[in-house]
Amino acid sequence: MTFDAIGIAGTGLTLHRKWLDAVSDNLANANTVTSADGDAFQARYIVAREGEGTTGAYVAGASWGDPAGRLVHQPDHPLADEAGYVRYPDIDMAEQMGQLIMAQRGYQANAAVVDRAKATYEAALQIGRS
Repeated sequence: MTFDAIGIAGTGLTLHRKWLDAVSDNLANANTVTSADGDAFQARYIVAREGEGTTGAYVAGASWGDPAGRLVHQPDHPLADEAGYVRYPDIDMAEQMGQLIMAQRGYQANAAVVDRAKATYEAALQIGRS
């Protein structure tokens, strides 16, 4: 039972770490500019799936944001086209910050489960030694 808890929480740790990686990538590239005729940075969103029975949660893949992004009129930008437009990713910073908080809390919760399961296992070993 204790090892099941550690294993399941371990899958949650992996899932939330990958979610954190995706959110940090999105935040880091929110202001990445490309020329108007190119594709914008595509935000990455992690797709999670439930494991079989009691085996935890897993990354099923990723979905991607719109490569069209948003056009912004910045005629003084070096990448601006002849009409003065550049392309930015369509990343909502507030949404990404919310995602970041949820991913952090999920990671912390799974880490706490691992710590508690480890403490329970160590207590059981101490009882066995007595």
